[in-house]
Amino acid sequence: MKRLMTILFALSFLTSIGLLAQDTMKQDTTSAKAAHITGKVSEDGKSFVSDKDGKSWTINNPDAVKGHEGHHVILKAHVSADSNSVDVLSLKMAGDNMKDNMKKDSPQ
Repeated sequence: MKRLMTILFALSFLTSIGLLAQDTMKQDTTSAKAAHITGKVSEDGKSFVSDKDGKSWTINNPDAVKGHEGHHVILKAHVSADSNSVDVLSLKMAGDNMKDNMKKDSPQ
């Protein structure tokens, strides 16, 4: 009986150590929600510059912006602040009304 209890205790102990090791893994810092960012795609399609703060982001999936190199767009993307990169989910061209609104907001 003592032998059985010792074996059960040892198995329980080893199992709990394995479970604790899983909890200490680093979590992904990519935002869970997609962000909408307005800015310009670089000429090579590998980076993006935000209109809001002029920050430059590396595009992790440049195929998603293919054909929009050098254009002013609105990205829907998962943003990783740690690596200054974005995973583009979708994009749409920023319309002329966006440019008109920016002109109205700027001091003359």
